[in-house]
Amino acid sequence: MAFGGLPLELKGKSMNKTIVANWKMNGSRAFIEDFLSFLTPSLITSPYQIILCPPFPYLFAVSKALKNTPAHLGAQNCHIAPEGAFTGETSAFMLSDLGCKAVIIGHSERRAFFNETDELIKAKVTAAHAAGLTAIVCIGESLNVRQAGRAIETVIQQLNASLPSSSTLQNTMVAYEPIWAIGTGLTPSLEEIEEMHQALLSDLPLLYGGSVTDKNIKEILALPHVNGVLVGGASLKTDIFKKMIS
Repeated sequence: MAFGGLPLELKGKSMNKTIVANWKMNGSRAFIEDFLSFLTPSLITSPYQIILCPPFPYLFAVSKALKNTPAHLGAQNCHIAPEGAFTGETSAFMLSDLGCKAVIIGHSERRAFFNETDELIKAKVTAAHAAGLTAIVCIGESLNVRQAGRAIETVIQQLNASLPSSSTLQNTMVAYEPIWAIGTGLTPSLEEIEEMHQALLSDLPLLYGGSVTDKNIKEILALPHVNGVLVGGASLKTDIFKKMIS
C-alpha cells in the first residue's frame, strides 16, 4: 500500500518508523554537500523512512543528492493555491514538480510568527493532497495549556480543525509537538507522550516532535503509538543525526 508518494510497509495499524528532519531556516550549499556526503551511507542502510525538509532555496540540491538513496525530499510549507499572483509564495504543485514527497504544514512557528489559523492550515493540507503530497500536520499545546490540564482537549480540537475530509492514511501524517518542548531541551515524559498519542489514536500515523535527540529517540520510537519523530535542531548536526537514523 502506498502512503502518499512515500512507500511504506503497512501491517495492520503498525508501520515502519519515520524520521522527518526539519532544517527550518538553516543551511547553505556547502553544508548540504558536506552533510549528505557524510550521511549518504547511513541514509541507504537506515531501518527508518527518512524525509529531509530543507529551506526552499535548497530543495533542488537536496533532491539531486538524495537520488541514489531511499530517503525522501520534503518541504516546510506551501501556499493554498496551485498558481497565481502570490509573490514570494510556493505552491504544493511546484514542490511536487521538484520531487518533494511530503510537506510540513502548521508548524507552531508558522502558527505563532505568521498567524496561521486552523482554517488556513486546513486549506494548505487540502492543497498538498491535491498535488499528491503527504501532509505532515503539526499540532501541540503551550505550557500554560499543559499546566491548566487542558492539553489533550486542546490538541484534539486543533487536530480536528486542521484536517480536511481529504485526509487519509495514504496522504497524511500527524506530528504532535508540544510548543514548550520545541528547541528548549525540555521533553515530556514517555508517559505523557504515550498518553497524548493514545488520545489522538486514529488511522493516521502519529509522529512526536520537540527536543528529540540521539539520547531519547530510541525510547520515544519504542512507544507503541508513536510511528515516528519530527526532528529539528538535532537534524542539522551530522554526527548526531547519523546516530539517530542508524
